[in-house]
Amino acid sequence: MTPAARGTRWGLAARLLAALVVVLAVAALTAWLVASAVGPGLFHEHMVRAGLQDNDQAVLHAERAFRDASAVSLALALGAAAIASAGVSVVLARRIGRSLATVSTAAARLGAGQYESRVPAAGLGAEFDDLAASFNTMAARLQDADRLRARLLADVAHEVRTPVATIAGYLEAVQDGVQPLDEATVTVLGDQAARLTRLAQDLAAVTRAEAGDLVLDVEPVPARDLLELTAAAWRDRATAAGVHLTLGPDTTAAPVAVDRHRIAQVLDNLVANALRHTPPGGTITLRAAPADAPHHVALSVADTGEGIAPEHLPHVFERFYRADTARDRASGGSGIGLAICKALTEAHGGTITATSTAAGATFVATLPTSSAAHAALVRDSSP
Repeated sequence: MTPAARGTRWGLAARLLAALVVVLAVAALTAWLVASAVGPGLFHEHMVRAGLQDNDQAVLHAERAFRDASAVSLALALGAAAIASAGVSVVLARRIGRSLATVSTAAARLGAGQYESRVPAAGLGAEFDDLAASFNTMAARLQDADRLRARLLADVAHEVRTPVATIAGYLEAVQDGVQPLDEATVTVLGDQAARLTRLAQDLAAVTRAEAGDLVLDVEPVPARDLLELTAAAWRDRATAAGVHLTLGPDTTAAPVAVDRHRIAQVLDNLVANALRHTPPGGTITLRAAPADAPHHVALSVADTGEGIAPEHLPHVFERFYRADTARDRASGGSGIGLAICKALTEAHGGTITATSTAAGATFVATLPTSSAAHAALVRDSSP
């Protein structure tokens, strides 16, 4: 908006005053018309009914006195009302104007990246207090998102820098003749390239899932089948690590409505995470059971590892979140496996939670059954 256009805008105080002037003008005109057109006639009629003649001097004098008194009282009443209304409007407009100016200033600071900006309660009623509370909630979420973005960028840079530095170092060593281009060197280079590829794929997967861009091929799948396939895929690696991978007792859970390949990816990530943090001699247990929510099934992966500290539990599903005992870059994970689990589970209309005790950690993915998915489809398609 140009300065000239901005200068022609009316402020809140001016608008309130203008509105009150219009109201007072209409009220004054109405009162004057009623008092001048109706009042004298009524007064004269009552005087005649009292037994006085139309041309009696007392009647004429009384009518004149009535008109003068009406005019004076009407003028005084309207003047007092105008002064009181102007005073009230000025005070109210200033308070509202200051509150809105505070919100406007805070919004400008927020737009400039100062996410710590907050708005105090105005004390002008529930509406203004709700506005301030909503603004502060928005600012807090933006501040958290900005912190997460900064940490995300730093972690991505760290994840990329390590394999890139390794590849660059080996290539420079090969060029200088310090390191031969033998099978071991090629293996190291291939591993670091695979790490970069895995990181890119994981980032793309979690971004698509969170954005709702995934196309899911949903079908009824027995929960037990999902667990058996996951156990078969990971049993050899678990055995090599000295970890016992087992299936819990069958509790006859209902079939779940899922994309079998996407949920297999969720279970793979959960088992991989458990395997990284379970020492030799430990146990990983896969289990399916009816969930607390009606028409849902809980798929759980429990380990006997070191567990997760309570202060880290609320953050384990965030991208690249790491704690001293929760995630280790040296273990080979990309740092976003659990974030992928959360995004894919929620894309199916489910939830995922993490709990931990001294005996280990447990991750539970709660998914809708095929009957619940069918009922939701019927509701969505009904007119």
